[in-house]
Amino acid sequence: MNMLCRVGQIRRCAASLSQTLNQVAASRQKHTLPDLTYDYGALEPHINAEIMQLHHSKHHATYVNNLNVTEEKYQEALAKGDVTAQVALQPALKFNGGGHVNHTIFWTNLSPNGGGEPQGELMEAIKRDFGSFQKMKERMSAATVAVQGSGWGWLGYEKESGRLRIAACANQDPLQGSTGLIPLLGIDVWEHAYYLQYKNVRPDYVKAIWNVINWENVSERLQIAKK
Repeated sequence: MNMLCRVGQIRRCAASLSQTLNQVAASRQKHTLPDLTYDYGALEPHINAEIMQLHHSKHHATYVNNLNVTEEKYQEALAKGDVTAQVALQPALKFNGGGHVNHTIFWTNLSPNGGGEPQGELMEAIKRDFGSFQKMKERMSAATVAVQGSGWGWLGYEKESGRLRIAACANQDPLQGSTGLIPLLGIDVWEHAYYLQYKNVRPDYVKAIWNVINWENVSERLQIAKK
């Protein structure tokens, strides 16, 4: 009898410990809103402070919160072996996970000291794959402006060929998960990224954003992508 009691206690302790460890792991895996390295008004006049404040603290924060909630539900569905629930949660994971990934890249792609042209290996790769920086800029701008509804324009790296590619993704679809390209530079063309300042004239916003592109960050992303 005493042996059975001890076995029961051990099992209960193990179960309690497992639950605690799972809770700790879950808390460590929580996604958080990244801080900006510049003030909301630092990108003016190209992107005004009101847009940046709403875009970062409201829109991006919503993607982060919804992603955490969705992942919790997904873990519950996994634990229960509920495949139907897992499948039903996939769109929310894609949308909110993509929103978090895309915006986390976007903020670092921008800088109050940005603009101009890239240097070094990135510039050489652009010339090799597009003919000139101006041609790359024109092609990416055109692809970005042409996004139907909401989405993103991207400059990405194709690892298999070692080439730079331009692509557009709808909604919050993440570039790498959708195309296999590693994201280097993204331009957000959801209306919340520009409407308060540029109204419905998306081309003006896309033209202006080149003045705050952080080419050092894009270059660093290329170096990491090539490893």
